[in-house]
Formats: sequence, C-alpha cells, structure tokens
Amino acid sequence: MSEQNSNPSWEAPVSVTKVEIFGQSYQIRGELDEAYIAELARQVDAKMRAVAEATGLVDTQRIAVLAALAIADELNALRERQQRVEGELRDRAERCINLVDRALQQSA
Repeated sequence: MSEQNSNPSWEAPVSVTKVEIFGQSYQIRGELDEAYIAELARQVDAKMRAVAEATGLVDTQRIAVLAALAIADELNALRERQQRVEGELRDRAERCINLVDRALQQSA
C-alpha cells in the first residue's frame, strides 16, 4: 500500500510503502516504486527466515545481522563476477580491434 506525501512540484514524489519483514511492519518512505520496495522486503524477509531456520536463532537482531552479512556476501560475489566479465569483454574487444587493424593494414 502506498500513499503520496505533499511536496513541492519540483521535487520527486515521495511515497510511503508499508511492508512486513520477519513479522514486523515497516513504513518505507522514498521515491522508489512500491512494487520494487515490496520485492526488496520480500527478499530480506526470505533471507531472515532462511537464517533463522538454518541457525535456530530466535533473536531478531542477530538474525538480521547474519542475513545482512549473507546479502552483502552475495552482492560482493556478484560484483567480483561482473568485474571478471567486464575484463573478459575488454580483452575480447581489444582482440577484435587488433584483428580489424591488421586486416585494414593488409588491405591498404
């Protein structure tokens, strides 16, 4: 559920999205799309529930910290993968440019 707050027309609209994470209700204020915020909340809730199930912990704060660490680990792994892929693409592009340069030199 989202509601618009009044603000000057030159500012981006700020909405409040109500979500539930690990049994707690939150009102998230921001400019992001309501469906996107709901999806993020769903992912955090799922991660916290997985941590709670895997560890047997009941302390919500500890569960939240472990879930945050798991999410940060996933993010870091994706960033490293992206850097590797970008490096491979740069190498391939450079090889293609070199091939084209050689072909142009041979035809000149």
